[in-house]
Amino acid sequence: MKYDTSAPRPALPLNRRTFLTMVGAGVAAAPLLAGCRTGDATTAPGTASAGPGDVSSVLPSYIPIDYVEPDFPSVNGSTAGYATIPEELVQVFDTPPGSGSTFTAMTPLWGTIPPTEGNAYFDAVNEAIGSTIEFQISDGNTYGDKLAAVLASEADVPDWVSIPTWNVPPRFDQAVEALFEDLTPYLGGDAVQDYPNLANIATDVWKFCVFDGQIKALPFPGEIITDATFYRDDLFAEQNITDLPTDGQQLLDLAKELTGGNQWGANDLWTTATIIHAVPPKWRIDDDGTLTHRVETEEYRAALAWIAELYAQGSVHPDAVADTGDGKQRFESGQVLITADGIGGWHEALGRQLGSNPDYSQAPFPVFAADGGTPVLFKGNPANIFSFVKKNEDKEKIKELLAVADFLASPFGTVEYQLINYGLEGVHYTLGHQGLPEPTELATTEVQPTYTFLTDPPVVNAYVQYPGFVEAFCTWMAEAAEYVQDPAFYGMQITEPNEYASLDQPFEDLEKSIARGRKSLDDLDAAVETWRSSGGDELRTFYQDILDAQ
Repeated sequence: MKYDTSAPRPALPLNRRTFLTMVGAGVAAAPLLAGCRTGDATTAPGTASAGPGDVSSVLPSYIPIDYVEPDFPSVNGSTAGYATIPEELVQVFDTPPGSGSTFTAMTPLWGTIPPTEGNAYFDAVNEAIGSTIEFQISDGNTYGDKLAAVLASEADVPDWVSIPTWNVPPRFDQAVEALFEDLTPYLGGDAVQDYPNLANIATDVWKFCVFDGQIKALPFPGEIITDATFYRDDLFAEQNITDLPTDGQQLLDLAKELTGGNQWGANDLWTTATIIHAVPPKWRIDDDGTLTHRVETEEYRAALAWIAELYAQGSVHPDAVADTGDGKQRFESGQVLITADGIGGWHEALGRQLGSNPDYSQAPFPVFAADGGTPVLFKGNPANIFSFVKKNEDKEKIKELLAVADFLASPFGTVEYQLINYGLEGVHYTLGHQGLPEPTELATTEVQPTYTFLTDPPVVNAYVQYPGFVEAFCTWMAEAAEYVQDPAFYGMQITEPNEYASLDQPFEDLEKSIARGRKSLDDLDAAVETWRSSGGDELRTFYQDILDAQ
């Protein structure tokens, strides 16, 4: 694919996707961020809660709205896309929804913390929502520690608290019950019709907001497919490579063919190995209703055998073998021609490379199974950041906060979305080529992700500065979404007992050692037996009891 670089490309605003890059290397794990931990809390999948079960009876009704019709509609939950920026934005709110109250809000930030006083961006949004949000912004890298301290204090908890799943502290289920409002009476079922932008958020996203049978959180929606295997289609064309792999052996053969001189076929492709072999994220429910852990499955064993063969044939870059250096840089420089990455890495690479290399192009391989059969993709968590509303006896305050949240969930193509994401036109941005907001110098100081961490609309792809990209992305994802399945316990908030928090850790090291030939699959057998005797079988019983209760 070629991208037209004749038009200027404004810097991408710091929003839901660029934020994910800032979180760090752990973001690209599959499912996205689901395996991150803080302290001795372990969650599966997403955040934590007690008493999981069928949550369908409390979920908000899904009432989709498109103020601006997408050029590439969502298919089976795939991300919708816009090939052009709307010339006229739709104004959703005729008057501010708030009632003049002041609310405190705690949010993380992976960037320079903006001033909270005299900030024209905050002033403009607060005026538009009709309420004042006083932000308590903390460094995202240490947010977990700050969050744990605030929740432990109870008395100092702000009115509105953003909580990434990887920052969930120990005994979070108790904090949710004790500190945060049950939003079910306001949002459950058709009650959500009072908040149409919140009703526009997909049901799958809301599942992750239910704790102990109650809607306790507001979501920051994500994408159902989080990872892909990319190849340098521009360099493939130069080398007359036209046949793309349709099974695992063909991918191995291709990586070997591409390796020679100062070029290597691949970075580490462990994520690819788990995808093409359909390794379950944690548990698999067998036909007889019992549970098998991912490390016990034949799929996991096959993925390890496959990645070991990739390394053994010499197709992996030496720095990747040594687990050092920057895999993105190796791929974008052309040292490596195949890499696994989060799907957000696609447009980020274009932003880095097209200015100096107008012919730069990458693309994801069409989804395939290792054996050439029907692929299976397990859904990633459709939300990994939530916000919680502190309990308040004044229910009018809760309604006001939810009205503000409804404003913040205004979707792409609206005046409200533009304000929240870019600030004031003429102050924080000007409209450039194709109607794209170009941030001013003041925006770099004042406009940072804050309101978006409280709640956000469904994610869309509108990176129109890369002609052809939106279509390529949305077409690939729509085709891939055909093969998406729910993993076991999908959408259930489950707190594992603390004693099992580090049970899976040895396998992360073992995966690297087997891939690099330092250990064998015989070591996997021993590790699985140790896992079972060290608490794995007890953990299975814990989950089996939950499954049997459904």
